[in-house]
Order: sequence, then structure tokens, then C-alpha cells
Amino acid sequence: MKTRKLGPFEVSEIGLGCMSLSHAYGPPPPRAQAEAVLLGALDAGCTFFDTAAVYGLGHNERLVGEVLGPHRDRFVLASKCGLSRGEQRELNGRPEVLKATCEESLQRLGVDVIDLYYLHRWDRRVPIEESVGALSDLVAQGKIRSIGLSEVSAGALRRAHAVHPIAALQTEYSPWTRNPEIAVLDACRELGVAFVAFSPVGRGFLAGGVRQLSGLDAGDFRVGMPRFQGEAFLKNLDLLGRFEAIARQAECTPAQLCLAWLLQKDPTLIPIPGTTSPDHMREDMAASGIVLADEVMAQVEATVNASTVAGPRYAPAMQASVDTERLPGEAAD
Repeated sequence: MKTRKLGPFEVSEIGLGCMSLSHAYGPPPPRAQAEAVLLGALDAGCTFFDTAAVYGLGHNERLVGEVLGPHRDRFVLASKCGLSRGEQRELNGRPEVLKATCEESLQRLGVDVIDLYYLHRWDRRVPIEESVGALSDLVAQGKIRSIGLSEVSAGALRRAHAVHPIAALQTEYSPWTRNPEIAVLDACRELGVAFVAFSPVGRGFLAGGVRQLSGLDAGDFRVGMPRFQGEAFLKNLDLLGRFEAIARQAECTPAQLCLAWLLQKDPTLIPIPGTTSPDHMREDMAASGIVLADEVMAQVEATVNASTVAGPRYAPAMQASVDTERLPGEAAD
């Protein structure tokens, strides 16, 4: 697989988001299936794996550490702090909490150092300079190699970067979530920060993974997302049909269309799709070899965009925890 620059690292241009193996999309898959996804991604050329302390409240870090530990020299490891405290979910950016979370993550992952460590969410009760200062201390102590931020605005990125160089900024980005195009992508290019796109296939929707709401488990967090509710969901289903037609024209799957579109949008961008299926993982990784014609890129942008997608990406309570720029009509704090 081709590689891209991420801070001091060269990583595969498509990484793997590991969250769904432990958290958020209903019951986690059986252990053997999770192992097949992780090891299969490594064999497919993926060299960038993304986890977090809050995913399954430690379960995901333990899983990644146990399964991929014997292959530690073959990949770049990313984890996150700021959304958990001990074994509880809590937005907390105080320096002492971030440092304690890092120690716990190192133990769960079974490593001496984490390559890329993100502030998962900015706790706006704490100046971002203080939270990043704590992460800078961890770099100086040799416990992390580089610092990332997740779901912050261009202004917050610049403030943080003035304290310590930021290697990567992670935010949701796909054809149906275009918020990074407001300001963050430009700020990343300006500062030399890699942009990591999570949920690049629209929470599975643009891959055709949710055609009926009845198919969502009660514990699936998409149940509470406006785009998966009522009239908005029905309108988005119609949009999905048009997106799938573009994928057929491009001779790829809808998931691959999302990923190839992102890769061609920006040569510094790294998408990290997640899945519980080994087959879907291989499908995602194969998008690295797809080149879209200019007219296909234009069709995607004209078909799926802020004007055609129904519903904001987050409900108000979740929106309040992120600092990203908002498109018109998105929920306010």
C-alpha cells in the first residue's frame, strides 16, 4: 500500500479505526473475528492502527495490545486521552488526568511508548494550552512520540500548535460530513499537520450498511444520531441510492468510492475506516489502488454534500463536546 506522512512517521495511506471492535456499534464481535480484522489489516499493508482509552473503557486497547503486540515493529500505534477517567467515561482535560490515563493506556497496550497520542476531546473548562502542555511533558518523558488532537477547530489547533508541534488532527470527514472543508483542512496544510479522517464511510451508511433502522442494535450509538432518525433517514436512503449508482459507474463499491474520494481530495489526508468484518476490512484496504476520474469526483461532490444530506451529524448533547466548525443548521451548544 502507498504511504503518507504523519508527523515523524510514514504510514499506510489507509489506516484502521479499531473502535467498532469494542464499542459504539452494538455488541463487539467474537474475539476470533476481531483478531482476524486486526491481523488481516496488517497483512493487507495497513501500518496505522487507531484506538483510545474510552473504547470499551480499556477493552479496545487491551485487544489491540494483545493481538498486535507481537508485531509492534510493523505499525504506528495511536491512542487517545481526555474522554475517560479510570474506568469511567468522563470529559476531563486536566493535566494530571491526561497523564494518569496515559499510564493506564501504556499498561493495557503492553508498550513502553505510544507513537501518536491524541487529546480525544478538548475539555473547554481547561485551556487547550494546559492540556497540550501535559502531553508535551509526556513527549519529554519518552512515553509518547507525538501529539494529536481530535474534533477541534482551526483556532484551537493553532493555539495548541504554538505550545507543541501537533502531528495530526482527527475529525469526521466523508462525502456526507464536510465540516473540515470550512477551515481545518486549510489550517492543517498551513501548519504541516496530517489530517486523519474518521468515519470516512459515513458511519457505515454510505457503504450501504444501514438500510433499515430496525437493523440497528439498541446499544448502537447511531440510534441517537439525527441522520438515522425519521424523515431524515428516509431522505438519506434516497441519497444513498444515487451514491451507489456513482459507485457502479466507477466500478468500485460505495465504501471504496468514499475512501478513494478522500484520498484524492488531499494528498496529506489519511482515512481510518473501521469495521467488524474481515471482508469489509479487505474491501476498504483495496481502495488504496483506486483512481477516480475527475467527473466521478465531481459527481460525488454534487450528489452528497451539506445541502443534500438530511440532519446534522450529532444531537445537541454530543455536539456540545466537540469544537469543530459547524455547517448551517447544525445543532448549537
